[in-house]
Amino acid sequence: MSKKSILNKKSLTFLEKYLNNASPTGAEYSGQKIWMEYLKPYVDTFITDNYGTAVGIINPDASFKVVIEGHADEISWYVNYITDNGLIYVIRNGGSDHQIAPSKKVNIHTKKGLVTGIFGWPAIHTRNRGKEEAPALDNIFIDVGCKNKKEVEALGVHVGCMITYPDTFFVLNKNYFVCRALDNRMGGFMIAEVARLLHENHKKLPFGLYITNSVQEEIGLRGAEMITHTIKPHAAIVTDVCHDTTTPMIEKKREGETEIGKGPVISYAPAVQHKVRDLIIETAEREKIPFQRLASSRATGTDTDAFAYSNGGVPSALISLPLRYMHTTVEMVHRDDVENVIKLIYESLLQIENGQSFSYFD
Repeated sequence: MSKKSILNKKSLTFLEKYLNNASPTGAEYSGQKIWMEYLKPYVDTFITDNYGTAVGIINPDASFKVVIEGHADEISWYVNYITDNGLIYVIRNGGSDHQIAPSKKVNIHTKKGLVTGIFGWPAIHTRNRGKEEAPALDNIFIDVGCKNKKEVEALGVHVGCMITYPDTFFVLNKNYFVCRALDNRMGGFMIAEVARLLHENHKKLPFGLYITNSVQEEIGLRGAEMITHTIKPHAAIVTDVCHDTTTPMIEKKREGETEIGKGPVISYAPAVQHKVRDLIIETAEREKIPFQRLASSRATGTDTDAFAYSNGGVPSALISLPLRYMHTTVEMVHRDDVENVIKLIYESLLQIENGQSFSYFD
């Protein structure tokens, strides 16, 4: 492929629209519609399931099936309890970080539309300076400007309403993409770009390609767990994010060393099948795509695990995008890494043959 940028104006317009749209776990519908609309010119057909996973398919009649996958959901909160004086206490929907909540603006999703609120926090002047209380799940609360529970309910807010942050996409210092929910809306974006490149470069794959945007990864890989039994793939390449461990307060001896801007991260783990991983590494070396390595002792913690351990064992591999400040509203990735993940998936697909065996013993 050419060394020039593979992201065009249309790509970046889609990315911004896709990221700015809320897509909390269990309510990914609106984000999936945006994703499918963008992908539509580049695939032959779609399938969806009862919980919202969307799959664009190229060569749907082929018997040999390969998946490329990301997940569509973002972390959020649920309304859990409304006090008599109109304050709202929450529980997590996914791995939402209670420590970043104080002073954040939020959107509460109701049948009447979005209700704006704020995570309040006591002023510094009023706190016990000798023993300051840290933010915790049982003391963070949302204020929607109501005097009592009845006023809150009149806005359409009730127990079970989802709560998301409204922070939107921007570019920092020309090359750094910043937004909430880059984990893992970037995955959905990157696999869509692979489909676009295959279409624009007139590449004909000798197998069926299932471009899969799974739901509910943030609460246990559930969307991937469901859709893999529908697709029954012969191989899967999953993309997600991993940590930039060069930022402060991260222990490299425990987390390994991976850095933003230094290329895609290829994982080693029991769920990662060595023949699929070797194909990806050989492709990276041949195409001179920079990459890094990461080891996971038991599980990758990504949808790779769900695909790998389904259907009697699906040969699967994981290509990760290094990211700073995961599960905050300022998640950050480098544009070069985004492009190189797209290139690596694209070029790896071109190396897979129809009916190719990834058997452990072949």
